[in-house]
Amino acid sequence: MAESKTPQVYPQTPERSESGKADALARKPDGLYQKAKLVARAAGVEVDLETKEVRIDEVFQSDALMIPEECEFQNYRIMIQRIAFASKIDTVAPEKGRVLRDVKADILGYRED
Repeated sequence: MAESKTPQVYPQTPERSESGKADALARKPDGLYQKAKLVARAAGVEVDLETKEVRIDEVFQSDALMIPEECEFQNYRIMIQRIAFASKIDTVAPEKGRVLRDVKADILGYRED
């Protein structure tokens, strides 16, 4: 029996699959990401390109956020530098998880897709 000349088909990894590309494009506009994973949400965001700083009124659902590590917000790579207030649980809105308020982050550069 003759061998088939069909090229080997490799499994679809997230990097290769169309759905993986769609996931990368379908980021939440208020999401903070680390290693392409949504780790927190932000409210009341102000981006100041002059001072290369992002100011965020509130970061919530942030239990998975590793604060000393770089993260991505919209098209920016940022590093959180200051948090005025942190709470493991907001008694008024426990669904928000860990809440950080008055957060300042330095803009390190732009995200590469």
